[in-house]
Amino acid sequence: MYRFAHLSDCHLGAQKQPELRELEFQAFRMALDDALENNVDFMIIAGDLFHSNIPNMETVKRATLELRRVRDEGVPIYVNYGSHDYSPSNTSMIDILETAGVIEKVVRPIPGKKLGLEFTVDEKTGAKITGLSGRSRALEVDYFRNLDREALEAEDGFRIFLFHSAITQFKPVDFAEMDSIDLNLFPRGLEYYAGGHLHRRGCYLEEGYGPIVYPGALFGSYAGDLEENARGEERGYYLVEFREKAKTPQFRVIRPAEFEYIECDVTGKNSQDASLLIRKEMGEHDVKGKVVMFKIRGELSSGRTSDIDSAWIRRELESRGARVVQINRHGLSTREIQKVRVAESEIPALERRIFREKLAGVDIRNKSLMKRGDSLAVELLRKLENEIAPGEKKEEYERRVIEEAEAVMGVNLDDDNR
Repeated sequence: MYRFAHLSDCHLGAQKQPELRELEFQAFRMALDDALENNVDFMIIAGDLFHSNIPNMETVKRATLELRRVRDEGVPIYVNYGSHDYSPSNTSMIDILETAGVIEKVVRPIPGKKLGLEFTVDEKTGAKITGLSGRSRALEVDYFRNLDREALEAEDGFRIFLFHSAITQFKPVDFAEMDSIDLNLFPRGLEYYAGGHLHRRGCYLEEGYGPIVYPGALFGSYAGDLEENARGEERGYYLVEFREKAKTPQFRVIRPAEFEYIECDVTGKNSQDASLLIRKEMGEHDVKGKVVMFKIRGELSSGRTSDIDSAWIRRELESRGARVVQINRHGLSTREIQKVRVAESEIPALERRIFREKLAGVDIRNKSLMKRGDSLAVELLRKLENEIAPGEKKEEYERRVIEEAEAVMGVNLDDDNR
C-alpha cells in the first residue's frame, strides 16, 4: 500500500500581522512534519502554495528550506498553479522552485488541436499525475472546455488529476456566487481528484469518478477564514492510501493555535450601554493563549460607531492573555450615520461588479470583450498590483509587468506598434 499527502491553499505570506504570519508558517511546517511521520511516498499541493506569485523573500526563504527538507527525505512534491500563484509567463516563485529542483509542476500541455496533458509518473509508486492550473475568476474554464478528456481517460494505472477550481455541483450554499467549473468538463474515471481553491474541506463521491477532494485552507488567508477557524472549522490536509484504487482519504487536523470566537450584538443599545455589554461578553470567555476573533454587529440606537473603542477592547483581551486579537466591526452601524462597509473577502466580487457596471456604459463593438471585459480587468489589476521584487531592476520590473499584461490581454504591444 502506498500513501500520499494532499495539501492546498497554504497561502504563505498572506498574513501581515507578525504573530499570525508565524502561525501561518507553523501550520505549513506541522503539516509537512505530520506527513513525513506518516511515511508518505509523495506530496501534492493543489495550488496557492504562496499568496502571491512573487511573494516576500523572507517567506520564500523559509518555505524553500521546508520544501528542501522534504525533498531530502526522498519525498517528491507535485504542484500546480493556484489562482494566487498563477503566472502566464511561467515566472512565478513556483517556477523558480521547480527550476531549483525543490518541487515539480505537473501541468504539462501537449501541443495539438485539443489540450492534451502529459502525465508525470512518480518513480517509486508508479502513480500518474497531471492537472490544470487555476486562474482568477475561473478563467481556466477554457482549459477544461478544450481538454482532451478521452486521452486522459484511456490511460491506465493509478491516475491523479490536480485542479484549483470550485466545482459547480459541490459548491457550499454560501459559496453560490463563486465562479465554478461544471463536473462534466472533468475527465471521468480517474482514481483521485486533488482539488484546491475552496477554503473549506470536502470529500465527494460521485459515480464514474474517484474521490473528489478539497483539503481547504491550511490556516486561512482572509479574516473570514480565521473567523471560521474560531467557530470550529478544522484545518489540515488529507492522507490518502492507495494501490489500484484510493482508500477513503483521512483528514489530518493541523492546529498551530487555539482560537476563541466572541460575538456581541449591540442592536438597540446606545454606545455607552454597548461598551458595557462588550465588557460583560469578554468576561465570559477564556482567551488565555488564544487567537481571539471578536465580532461586533448590530445597529446602535444612538451615538457613533467610533465610540466603540477597538483599542480598548484589544488592550482588555491582551491583558487577559490573548495571543492575537482580531476585531470585526463590519456589521456595526448606527441609526445616526449609515455607512457601507465591505469585508475583505468581498473585495474581488466588488471589483468585478464595478468593472461590469463601467463596461455597460462604454461603447465597445467587440462583443467578446464585452463578455469577458470584467474578468480581464480584474486579472490585469492583480498583475499591476505586483511590486518590484528584491534585486529586480526598474527596467526589468517594467518589462515583466508589460509582458504579464500582454499575456492577460492576449496581445503583443510590439506587434501593435509596428
